Amino acid sequence: MQQQLMETVKAVWANEPKNYTGAAATKKWVSLKNYTNLTIVIITGAWAAGTAAVTVEQATAVAGTGNKAVPFTDYWDDEALSGALVKKAAVSNTFNLTTALKMYVIEIDARMLDIAGGFDCVALTVASPGANADFYGAAYILHGSRYQGAAQPSALVD
Repeated sequence: MQQQLMETVKAVWANEPKNYTGAAATKKWVSLKNYTNLTIVIITGAWAAGTAAVTVEQATAVAGTGNKAVPFTDYWDDEALSGALVKKAAVSNTFNLTTALKMYVIEIDARMLDIAGGFDCVALTVASPGANADFYGAAYILHGSRYQGAAQPSALVD
């Protein structure tokens, strides 16, 4: 029998889908100690012309201890219904959300983290889009689990 996707990955909400007018999203940290990779998927809804900077941070604990930037150089994006993700360059470990009905994907390999410094936790950081009615949501998909089976280990604890 073919293995189901959800038996090989752990999906976790990064940010609930809602209007982030005038507010940055609250960071939700996940631990990569049991996973080799993290895919972050951001989907925008209605967008009223705001600009929200996207970065990814690393920390030594899911409380955000000692946080600093994750060095990533690219991301993928796709406008609604095109079906074609396009690789784009991130500038100084960041890019902006600026468009309605768009999907953005960031791939993080655990080896990108400062493992020697004890960093194994990651959080998506999205700045406030300003005083606009701008909607988005995001999810973490952790994969490369050290454990296989229906019950993947929690990524919300150290």
